Amino acid sequence: MLNSPEVDILKMLSTMDAETLTLLGAACGVMLSLHFTVQLITQHLFYWKTPKEQMAIIIIVLMAPLYAVDSFVGLLDIQGSRILFTFLHCVKQCYEALVIAKFMELMYSYLNISLSKNIVPNEIRGREIHHSFPVSLFLPRRIRLEHHTLQLLKYWTWQFVVIRPVCSVLMITLKLLGIYPSWVSWTFTIILNISCSMALYALVLFYHVFAKELAPHKPLSKFLCVTGIVFFCFWQGVALDALAAAGVIHSHHFWLDVEHVQEAIKNMLVIIEMVGFSVIQQYAFHVSPYSGIGGSAQHDKKND
Repeated sequence: MLNSPEVDILKMLSTMDAETLTLLGAACGVMLSLHFTVQLITQHLFYWKTPKEQMAIIIIVLMAPLYAVDSFVGLLDIQGSRILFTFLHCVKQCYEALVIAKFMELMYSYLNISLSKNIVPNEIRGREIHHSFPVSLFLPRRIRLEHHTLQLLKYWTWQFVVIRPVCSVLMITLKLLGIYPSWVSWTFTIILNISCSMALYALVLFYHVFAKELAPHKPLSKFLCVTGIVFFCFWQGVALDALAAAGVIHSHHFWLDVEHVQEAIKNMLVIIEMVGFSVIQQYAFHVSPYSGIGGSAQHDKKND
């Protein structure tokens, strides 16, 4: 039998409209994402042994709650200030570019690779790399791993780090100026699709080549967290744009147009997904390698 407080809560929920229930559920999702992330960051700060690696980890795991908060503000401001919404969207996109760079930096740190100092461990130098289609149309299908090869992978990652925020700023500026026809929108979408695919290919290739060396660091779970948040959310947005253009997404509210409904759906999906990613990050970026509890001794090295 339900207690009186539980009955009161159920009655209160039953009297709420759909919009209020959506915001309440979104708020709970944001709080859960923040809780799991702050818990993980606190653990890393307590066992602060390898600043370079752990700082990169903190920057990476903060992306989940940042996405969640940004999406929640978007839900709250769905009919309000477009300037505030576009500003927050720009901040999110610039931050995800930073995360991609930090993730690659973390992987290089695990392998003791320093491109600036021309340091490539002998055990990985000369390893054969196989390019897949369509990259094999522009580069030899088989190449040997050297310093310039690692630089190329880094450049392919960093081009997204540069192009993503630049395109975001241009898109927001054009929207605020009222100069944003559909052909401009699709041009930016194509550019970002190509840029996104190149960065994703570089990360997949890097993981494939160094899977054995990275195995003690749980690379697959880390890789899925970063690429899942950045690229899955990106393609999800593209899919929603296509559905809206095809007329699948439509509005039943006279005060909301299709664009607002599309944004609301995207924001709610992102909030739910960020709860899942923040939980996965508890495993992927666990503090045990630095705490010495259940971790490997390879992290007990000199701090940078």
